[in-house]
Amino acid sequence: MGVVPGRGERSAVHRAATASVLVLFAAAGAAPGAWAADGVETGGGVVHLANVPKQPGLDSEPQFNSDLAFSGDYAIGGNYDGFTVYDISQPEDPQVVSTVVCPGGQGDVTVSGDLLYFSVDYPRAGEECGDAEVPASDPDGFEGMRIFDISDKADPEYVKAVRTDCGSHTNTLVPGEDGTDYIYVSSYSPSENFPNCQPPHDKISIIEVPTADPASAEVVNEPVLFPDGGHEETTGCHDITAYPEKNIAAGACIGDGIIMDITDPVNPEVVERVQDENFAFWHSATFTDDANNVVFTDELGSGHAATCDEETGPERGANAIHSLDDSGESPNLEFRSYFKLPRHQSETENCVAHNGSLIPVPGGDFFVQAWYQGGVSIIDMSDPDNPEEIGYFDRGPWDPDQLSTAGSWSAYYYNGHVYSSDIQHGLDVLRLTDERTRGAEEIVMDEFNPQSQPVYDQG
Repeated sequence: MGVVPGRGERSAVHRAATASVLVLFAAAGAAPGAWAADGVETGGGVVHLANVPKQPGLDSEPQFNSDLAFSGDYAIGGNYDGFTVYDISQPEDPQVVSTVVCPGGQGDVTVSGDLLYFSVDYPRAGEECGDAEVPASDPDGFEGMRIFDISDKADPEYVKAVRTDCGSHTNTLVPGEDGTDYIYVSSYSPSENFPNCQPPHDKISIIEVPTADPASAEVVNEPVLFPDGGHEETTGCHDITAYPEKNIAAGACIGDGIIMDITDPVNPEVVERVQDENFAFWHSATFTDDANNVVFTDELGSGHAATCDEETGPERGANAIHSLDDSGESPNLEFRSYFKLPRHQSETENCVAHNGSLIPVPGGDFFVQAWYQGGVSIIDMSDPDNPEEIGYFDRGPWDPDQLSTAGSWSAYYYNGHVYSSDIQHGLDVLRLTDERTRGAEEIVMDEFNPQSQPVYDQG
């Protein structure tokens, strides 16, 4: 999401956090999943199975539910105030296992075995969970990454804090060898007024995490991705999606879309860049399974505007599909088409392209995507020149009388179901009955981070 980010201190390794984690909701008191409120509309074989409301302690204004990650029978939902662990072994009846209150925004989450990586983008007085928010001009404020041990899902343990320049708006897992994780930390919007986030800020931070000793995690590189300068609006990257098995990553870097070679994960190299006059804010990226195409998203209005209307049009606040040709000396991106939500929304509904993932149909290119108050869209991209919506889930406006920030932040397919993290309503679970997507049910994963794509079709 494009809200104004916090400003981080210089990259350095600091002491492990010592504060105990406040777990508000453990398994014994878990609330059962509830049916969604009135106003839900679905189409194209999308069935709404369940809703779990936003949990106490994570529901203050304007604390939003944010991204999702998955581990076995669990979904972990980020929030500006912490995260929630859900048991999704019965998708029609998800249960809250624990709720961890540890404010810092925006709460981007990634899982790796028993470890959870959590983005902190708003400066805090210190590294502990209970430390107060401080102004971005405070040179001692903490921003960066928090690391949790989630081996006990009912009682996560805070292990380590790692400071990064300009904090962490998003983070991406790039698995290394010999039990090592690399976390690509993205942040943006430098300012002369903030001592720990000075322009130019055209770099990312890379944290090395020895998974057997996560308390020793540290920043090992800060590669500058635009040494010759990017688009005039480029001030760092918003999000990066890695495809580790193919040694590539796609970055959405505010004014530029990029492809990186991550063969050496500590030293990624930008090998292709594209720009688009219709894009206001390059937000995220997703590869098709064969990596022949890349979907970039434009978060026009930073997620707070009503852009799914006739006036804005079909080419702004949309997806842009590019073909990726790597047959030459260097990869080449070629624009194919735009996709914009075809269902116009009201002037009180923030709506724009946001987070999504592949629906792993063997031999097909299907995509599920969040559009804030535009809901969840199921998209057939098998013809990259003519993508079309084939199903949807949509609520009415959060507030019909005024524009408010709400709706689906992230919508991802995982082990037979779609899980949507709704900013205000909590976790929604959807089932797809369209025959075109049924093949995805054959794909079962032990872990899923949407910004670290696995290979689905081994054929």
